[in-house]
Parts: sequence; C-alpha cells; structure tokens
Amino acid sequence: MLHSQTYVNISFFQPHAFLMIGIPGLEAVHGWISIPFSFMYTVALTGNCLILLAVRKTPSLHQPMYYFLSMLALTDVGLTLSTMPTTLAVLWFDYRLIGFNACLVQMFFLHSFSVVESSVLLAMSFDRFVAISNPLRYAAVLTNNVIIRIGLAIVARATVSLFPVPFLLKRLNFCPGKILLSHSFCFHADVMKRACADITVNILYGLYVVLSTVGVDSLLIVLSYTLILHTVIGLASPRERVRALNTCVSHILAVLIFYIPVIGVSMIHRFGRHLPHMVHALIAYVYLVVPPVLNPIIYSVKSKPIREAMLRLLREKRQG
Repeated sequence: MLHSQTYVNISFFQPHAFLMIGIPGLEAVHGWISIPFSFMYTVALTGNCLILLAVRKTPSLHQPMYYFLSMLALTDVGLTLSTMPTTLAVLWFDYRLIGFNACLVQMFFLHSFSVVESSVLLAMSFDRFVAISNPLRYAAVLTNNVIIRIGLAIVARATVSLFPVPFLLKRLNFCPGKILLSHSFCFHADVMKRACADITVNILYGLYVVLSTVGVDSLLIVLSYTLILHTVIGLASPRERVRALNTCVSHILAVLIFYIPVIGVSMIHRFGRHLPHMVHALIAYVYLVVPPVLNPIIYSVKSKPIREAMLRLLREKRQG
C-alpha cells in the first residue's frame, strides 16, 4: 500500500515553469516587433489614464455615462498590465520563462479583466437605453449609489466566475515535455492543453464561464440596442433620431472591437487547430492589446466633452 501511494505521488507532475513564445516564426525580428508593441502599450496606458484623470478633475463629466467610461478605462489599464510584462520580456529580452503559479495568477487576472470589460460594455448599453428611452428619469435611475452597486456587482461576478479556474488546473497532472505555451502570456485554453490528464471538467467549466458572461452580455447588448432602435424610430424629428443614435456610436464601436476578437479567439481555439500558430498568436494579440488602444482614441474623437477635458489636462501639464 505504501509502495502504491509513493508511486502516485511520483507520477503526479506539475512544471516549475512554462516556456512562452512571442510570434511563432518571427523570433529573429522580435526586437523590431517590440517597437509597435511598446508603442501600443504606451498609447493604451496613456490614453486610458488620461480619461480617468479627465473625468475625475472635470465636474461637468460627473455623470453616469462618464462614470461607466471610467470603469472601461480602468479595466483596459488592468488588461494591459496583465499582459505587458511578459510580452515585453519575451520581445525585448527573450526572457521566456514564467513560473507555474505566476502563470495561473496572470491567467486569472487576464480573463477576469476580460469578463469585467464585457460586463462594463453591457452596463454602458443599459446607460444608453435609459438615456434615450426615458431621459427625464435618467438621473433618478442611475444615481451614484446605483452605479457603485453595478461596479461592485461587475467585479464580484468576474471574481466568482474565474476563481475556480486556477484550482481546476492545479489538480491536473501535466506532461514533463509539454511546457511550451502558444503565446507570451497564459491563456486558460492554452495552459490546460499542456496537461496529460482528462480535461473535460476544465473544458466544460471554461465553456460555462464564456457563455454565462460574454455570451449572456452580448445577447443583452443586442436586446438593448433593439429597444433603443425601437425608441429612436418612434421619434418624430429626423434630427432627433440622428442625435440620439450619435450618442451610441462610440459605444457600438467599443462593443465591436471587443466582441469580434473574442469570437475569433473562441472559434480558433475550438475549430482552428489546423491553422498556423502565427494566426493563433495574432488573433490573441488583437483580442488583448487592440481594444485598450482603440477605446480611448474612439472616445476622445467621438466625445467632445472628453476630448476637451483631455486637451485641458495636457495644456495644464505643459504650463505646469
């Protein structure tokens, strides 16, 4: 019996570290590739931090719509910081190792911020629905207390949904020779495929998390805009219709640049195994890097109050 127990303990293996890769096939030019990546990370952090400061320091922006925009900006900062250290370490210094537990921590935060972003986009669609369908009660419905509760519910939802994932991975027996990941960060679908064990539970729970968060959110966003269109069509003046829809353009673009890559990543991981590894890597980078870069650009271009507040901050910094 003792001999059998000893055998079980020896046969169970978890790697001390995983080996990450940058963009497969382009390792020789990682130094050059790091330049646009560094630029995108800089734009993402600078743009989103500027939005946060602009909303905080401008009393006229202390409104529900801009509070939700701040939540989106803060989420994008978190998402950027989740992948930036390991990605730049691989591209700049060819440092490819990440500890097993560190990998699980990065994976938790990476996917948690993705769920938070999806939830914030849903909250923003609700904000637009209330503003357009019932403008007179807008301030009464979306009070500061309600917004705080929505924010706490979003964080709690992401935490509860993703909390079991690292522990479901830690119970698995991994293959000693399968420590090479497909990205410069830790994806759940990527990590679990390195196990030499039955991963059915991991697959099913991962699918449940995706469907119950991003899947449900996307359906509710579509429902919100269906109701918004119904309300807009009922407006008497064509000018009022255009004005109402124009307030939604930024949010619609933010939804598209988030959900299209999410769908692409999900489809490729499930049905695109025959595709080159470079395609997998590029889609993953688009999913994680591009939305935090484009969101502040979209809102600074389409929203005049945000643009003016950001420019005012920059002028004050130059003068100071």
